[in-house]
Amino acid sequence: MSHNNKKVFGVWMDTHNATIVGKENSDDENFTVLGHVKNAGPDKNSNENSANKQEITLTHKFFKEIASKMPNIDEIHITGTGQIQEQFIKFLAETAQYKNAHSSESTSNKMSDENFVLFVAKHFE
Repeated sequence: MSHNNKKVFGVWMDTHNATIVGKENSDDENFTVLGHVKNAGPDKNSNENSANKQEITLTHKFFKEIASKMPNIDEIHITGTGQIQEQFIKFLAETAQYKNAHSSESTSNKMSDENFVLFVAKHFE
């Protein structure tokens, strides 16, 4: 399957950082880093309920900021550590703009931007 004219992206993420890789436009041949997003996490809060609500709010904001770097997704591969990728895939599926995007996931350790660009390019060969 040709990915030349599709809007394909790769995201490496953990609970605090995300790296977004894609093509600047559909005519580009090479993938490039489109941006980095940070999630500072909740403040120190003595009330567990407030801390949980704040964490949910910040995670949702983190997901929205990642998605904003990828308008119009045809296909996305999400990788990283932990289970946050599954939460992000669920977020995309529940968002009208992204619900028809084909998503896949894997687990990987943090890698340099250059290695992640190569990883995404290989995935979409």
